[in-house]
Amino acid sequence: MFKSITLAAVVMAASASIASANGSYLSTFAPSQERNTEVELGLVVAEANGTVEIRDYRNGQIGKLLGTEAVTAGGNPHVDVEITPSFGDAVAVLTVGGNIVDTQVLNFSQHN
Repeated sequence: MFKSITLAAVVMAASASIASANGSYLSTFAPSQERNTEVELGLVVAEANGTVEIRDYRNGQIGKLLGTEAVTAGGNPHVDVEITPSFGDAVAVLTVGGNIVDTQVLNFSQHN
């Protein structure tokens, strides 16, 4: 239990450092996702209103759009994005003002 609490504190401190240095970031505590029609990103922080796009990601290339979710300036807890099923991995792309400000590769579980 102590290790879990310490790890959570370290993750939160690191997240705060990223937010203050960058202003926008994706924070996914589950980079490995179940293969279904919803991606759970957790906290997303944006310096202004923007969009999270989930896109197909194969061989290092960002592909077709699978789903989107609008985010507002500041912290957006529990961001979930409905997607069309994908047979490969995906990437979450945070855009603000039409510019990509952060990305996070998502690995889908092969158990589904």
